[in-house]
Amino acid sequence: MTDLKFLLIDKPAGWTSFDIVAKLRSITGIRKIGHAGTLDPFATGLLVVAIGREATKLIDNFMGMDKVYEAKFVLGATTDSLDTETEIIIDSNMPEISQDQILQAMQQLTGQIDQIPPMHSAIKINGKRLYKLARQGEEIKREPRHVTIHKFELVSPTFKGGDGGGCRQIVLEVKIKCSSGTYVRALARDLGKILGTTGYVRSLRRTKIGNIPVSDATEISAVNSENWQKLVKNLENIMIDGTVR
Repeated sequence: MTDLKFLLIDKPAGWTSFDIVAKLRSITGIRKIGHAGTLDPFATGLLVVAIGREATKLIDNFMGMDKVYEAKFVLGATTDSLDTETEIIIDSNMPEISQDQILQAMQQLTGQIDQIPPMHSAIKINGKRLYKLARQGEEIKREPRHVTIHKFELVSPTFKGGDGGGCRQIVLEVKIKCSSGTYVRALARDLGKILGTTGYVRSLRRTKIGNIPVSDATEISAVNSENWQKLVKNLENIMIDGTVR
């Protein structure tokens, strides 16, 4: 079996997934590099990067694995991008919401669900990326996608904090285990909708892909031309269910 080279990178906020690939091309001198699953610029966490032609052939194996995220959701406000990349819009008519109502709403979004992708996403419709249309002020119909939310847990009690405007919002710390193709930003939006308000994601961190934890990853700032080969992981025996042997 050919030696398959992968780097596990803990992506910082402000970097795109392609920024990581471009940086590693510069560091390694290898052009054939790809990542297995995009993280939005505002998000942090685990990015699996395949180094070389043979490794990039296995990217789809990682793409199909379940993912685990830790996030902060804000209820009572939203943004066009459903994250912190665009202007916050306060819901001045936000109703009183109890923690029991939140837990019940989270239960409704657990299991197999239909999810409409955000306009600010990389999906192509009629050959055009949705986020490019969104930046032009356009919104088009998107077909719902079937995804599975295996776990949707409230990590901490709800607490209220302000994002401006003098109105209350509820901030939730949540942990999510979900199937490939899930949009966590859409989950925040839909949770708000069930509760009669709006929602967006304030912070997002991917902590696991399959059985690979972010604790095994290296920050991109710590990778250089002298040490990158020592950081390489050989993941030849990866299985689609996420088992690494």
